[in-house]
Amino acid sequence: MGERKQERRQRKIKIPRKGRHRLKSSLEEQEMSKGAALLVFLCIFPLFLCETGVEKIGEQSTVDRENKETALGGFHQGEKVAEEMPITEKGQGPGPTEAALATTPLEDTFSYIMSRLADMDSAIHRLNVFQYNLDVKLSQLSDKVIRMDAKVGKIQDETESISRINKENHREIGRLEGCLKGHRVVRKCFLVYRFYETYAGAVEWCRERGGRIAMPKDKRELAALAKHAREFFHPGNWPLWIGVSDRRSEGLYLFEDGIRVTFFQWNKQLLSSQPDGGKRENCVTLTSDDGDWWDTDCERRTYFACEFDG
Repeated sequence: MGERKQERRQRKIKIPRKGRHRLKSSLEEQEMSKGAALLVFLCIFPLFLCETGVEKIGEQSTVDRENKETALGGFHQGEKVAEEMPITEKGQGPGPTEAALATTPLEDTFSYIMSRLADMDSAIHRLNVFQYNLDVKLSQLSDKVIRMDAKVGKIQDETESISRINKENHREIGRLEGCLKGHRVVRKCFLVYRFYETYAGAVEWCRERGGRIAMPKDKRELAALAKHAREFFHPGNWPLWIGVSDRRSEGLYLFEDGIRVTFFQWNKQLLSSQPDGGKRENCVTLTSDDGDWWDTDCERRTYFACEFDG
């Protein structure tokens, strides 16, 4: 028995001091690399927290702490195993220390974080693709809006053209109607309209119909207009607007085209002599029974007469 123990002692390989220092240095380098990996993990970990949320932060922190303790325990266990186990001679293959320190939970966590970062990068890429497609659709929509705006502008131009033609037709119809239904005198045709308008409304109506509010420039035209009004309203007696007023200056009576009136046909009575309205009554009406003039409030609504070129 004593000889066998002696042989076993001789077979054991003693570890020289230099080999031990080299093993310790190798272990320190491995521990530093693990520390660098831990530092990278701590730098990237906030991105992971942004995705997992507040609840997962606590859980992941606990797991990371356990992984760190396990990793450190693995480091110390590996160092202890390296000290206890004999190192093989040169040429006999790797020692057991490398197998003991092959993988750790910290490396698994780091791999998980890198995979999550890859997923985030893929999601960002999909978001960029979606944004590009959205920009394309917005550009197409903008082109359609521009084309539609051009069509709307074209329709507006056509509408204005139709409106202009319609107004010209109304003027021509009014002119023909004025001379066919009204009373012709020299180069004019007078036509009475039997609906109520203010003085300004009567002026606008005659203009839209292609004529002017009636302006008898001499006594011959006045007599023709009075006769047409008397026949139109017979047997009644109604006032109607003619194109005479002193709206620009009190007492200065002008025709609607700005020419000064050179003769008057004011109604004269014992109790009331026209004009008697002062600044309150600045427009002139003609009575249908006798053709006399009366000054009247311009906002009063009454019948009126238009004239057209014959």
